[in-house]
Amino acid sequence: MKAKISVSYRSVQLFRILLSGIFLVASFNHILNLEKTLTRIDQARFKGMAYFFGNPEYLVIISGVVMMIAGFCLLIGYKTRWAAIALAAVIIPITLTVQVGQIHTLGPLFKNIAILGGLLFFILNDIQTFQKQEL
Repeated sequence: MKAKISVSYRSVQLFRILLSGIFLVASFNHILNLEKTLTRIDQARFKGMAYFFGNPEYLVIISGVVMMIAGFCLLIGYKTRWAAIALAAVIIPITLTVQVGQIHTLGPLFKNIAILGGLLFFILNDIQTFQKQEL
């Protein structure tokens, strides 16, 4: 059963643009503040997860580049679903590595969960076929 829910095209557009901002800022932080990001990983309870996947320095740089490219694609509405999938693939391991298991990062943990919810909206809904509706 497919239910139809009417939403404003402009609201979806604003949602997409506003959601992309956090990834663009984070990408620059990962690339320009590499040492600070690596220190946060080293202080994380589940840092072994990052080391399991390889050299954390490379992982931070790669995640920064992915967030920059996919964040920009999300911003401009290009391949929105694929951009959201790429961003979710980056934010999940970051969240599990850095924020899970640390009481002082509960705010950022739930921020990332909310951001993942926003990404799921764009993954699960075919935004490319949204029709502009006048309200």
